[in-house]
Amino acid sequence: MTAAIPSALPVLILHTGDPDDTLKSQFGGYAEQLAQAAGLTAEAMEIVPVHEGRRPQAPASYRAALITGSPAMVTDKEPWSEDTAAWLREAAAAGLPMFGVCYGHQLLAYALGGKVGYNPAGREVGTQTVELLPPAAGDKLLAGLPPTFPAQMLHAQTVLQPPPGAAVLARSDLDEHQMIRIGRNVFSTQFHPEFGPDFIRAHLERFGRRYAAENLDVPGLSANVRATPVAGGLLRRFLDAYAPA
Repeated sequence: MTAAIPSALPVLILHTGDPDDTLKSQFGGYAEQLAQAAGLTAEAMEIVPVHEGRRPQAPASYRAALITGSPAMVTDKEPWSEDTAAWLREAAAAGLPMFGVCYGHQLLAYALGGKVGYNPAGREVGTQTVELLPPAAGDKLLAGLPPTFPAQMLHAQTVLQPPPGAAVLARSDLDEHQMIRIGRNVFSTQFHPEFGPDFIRAHLERFGRRYAAENLDVPGLSANVRATPVAGGLLRRFLDAYAPA
């Protein structure tokens, strides 16, 4: 049985990258957006920019870990990413509650024995519908949530094969592995609980030409962007349920 984690410990945010400078200046970096969505004050967290070569302390130094999204690709196997994957394996073995988002979702899956690569269905962008699957029933993180809800998407790679023994909790039309639980207290989402509709609209405007070249309906995607309160509440629910202060 895993020993209780002292409540005074901070939440670790593993910072794996940022949006471009224009979007970052408007909305903040990915670690900042994740911290805000999780309701964390500066005193309650430690942000470690692993993409800059920084390393976190031992897993026992934290009450939980959150892993941000990134413009990087897990399949590039950059040294900082491989080092972070090794840390995640150590943290999972130690029983640390963890929640990964997008790149963090993929990195957790890769670190713990899954397979990551480009989504065969193509890029998934904008506000899309997430559907909970039967394994989600009875999970305290998802208790009381509607069977479908909107969530913000922004990814080209995905989890192609979950780690052995993982439970797939949610899907979308373009991604069968939108949310995964590994063991008792490790969760990850391909969608972004931390993104608001303004960020997604701004992103679509900034990269619309690139996406149009991929035959995406950018005007339609932009018109469909909306608030995602159910998805947006998951990080706070996770900390309340698995790593209360």
